[in-house]
Parts: sequence; structure tokens; C-alpha cells
Amino acid sequence: MKDLMLSIGNFFFKYRNQAFPLIIVVLFVAVPPAATVLGSATLQQWKDAAALLIVSAGLILRATVIGYAYIKRGGLNKRVYAKDLVTEGMFGVCRNPLYVGNMLIYSGLFLFHGNPVVVAVGCLLFGFIYQCIIYAEEEFLADKFGEAYSAYCRDVPRWGLKLSAFSASTEGMAFNFRRVIAKDYSTMSSTLIALLATEFYRVAADSISDQELSYAMVLVGLFIAVIVLTGLVSSMKKMGVFDELKAAR
Repeated sequence: MKDLMLSIGNFFFKYRNQAFPLIIVVLFVAVPPAATVLGSATLQQWKDAAALLIVSAGLILRATVIGYAYIKRGGLNKRVYAKDLVTEGMFGVCRNPLYVGNMLIYSGLFLFHGNPVVVAVGCLLFGFIYQCIIYAEEEFLADKFGEAYSAYCRDVPRWGLKLSAFSASTEGMAFNFRRVIAKDYSTMSSTLIALLATEFYRVAADSISDQELSYAMVLVGLFIAVIVLTGLVSSMKKMGVFDELKAAR
């Protein structure tokens, strides 16, 4: 079973940027988002609020990780690779803080969609895939860094957050907000787009009243604003606005 999970992990490590959005689109299109929870619009609002809080927690966690100690998760030639064993910043709190942040974001998106099938299948599937990716990374890191990595694993949890270690692991480090924008704007953008598209899908699935039509237009306006802002940040990055961040690392 472990060998199979390693193979799955290596596959999704290489193709996750293509596979993950495709899986989400297929799930969301195949099953319409829920309009209410147990027939209650009030419960639906509470559920949506909880989903947005979970998504926000994931984005904040990712921002905290990147702001203190960014590491490239793309590997080398789309294969698992690490030049150094990074244990400072949020990596002293959790061995996989970016993946924990991602799982919070995905879980929040599935909950926001609201259909029980999407919530269950989405959370279980992405949790399994990430565990497979982590196994693949752990095998590489254990082979390359040996006892140093074993000691790190004994001290820092794989999925949990050892918050008591935060102060010591970030001591002497400065939070770099500009690096967060430069490195994670695409994640923020895609998350907002997914939320707006899901809400628009939910509104458009019903017969639209004049009030709902106005709301739908607001959603379209917000969608366009996110696209424009994303393009602006991308252009700034290409123009070299964030080049100093590369030199500082």
C-alpha cells in the first residue's frame, strides 16, 4: 500500500497544478451547489460563514509560512527535490504548513459548495492525495538528510501545528509582506474566483428575481475586479517590482 501511495504522490506532485483545478471543476459542475442546509436559509448562511472562515484560515496560514520562510514546493524538473532542510519559520511549527493551508482552503471551498457528496468526496480525496505527496517527499528527505531529518520529524508534527514552537522558530526573522504578495497572489486569486463562481452558480441555478439579478451582477463585477487585480500584480512582477525579493533570499 505504501508503494502505491508513493507512486500516487509522485504523480500528483508532478501534475497537481493541472489535476487539482480539474478535479474541483468536475466535482462542482457534476453536482450543483446546495441552496439551503436542511431546508433552512439561516443554516446555509452559517455554513457559508464557517466555510469562509476556514478558507481565510488557510490563506492566513500560507501567508504566514511564506512571509517568514519561503521554500519552493515545485521540486526540480517536477520531481521531489530539496537543496536544504528548512526547519525555521512555520516549518518549525509544522513539517507541511503549506499543505495544511491548502487543505483548509480546499475544505472551505467544498463546504462553501455545500453538497454533502462534494464535501465528503472532495475532502477525503484531497486529503488522501496530499498524504501521498507527503510520503513521497518524506522518502526523499529521509534519504538525503538522514538523522537530521529523523530528528526534525520527532520534534515537529506532520499535519498538526506545534504553536508553542512559533516564537523560537521565528526568532530574529522579519515578516516579508511583499514576498507574500509576489509568491502567493495566484493562490489568493484562484481561491476568490472559485468562491465567486460557486456563488454565481448557486444564484443562477434558481429562477432569478430582480434582487437576485442585481446580486448576480455584483458577483460578476467582483469577478472582473479580481481578474484585473491579478493581472496588475502579475504585470508588476514581470516588470521587476519584486526582483529585490529574489536578491534578498
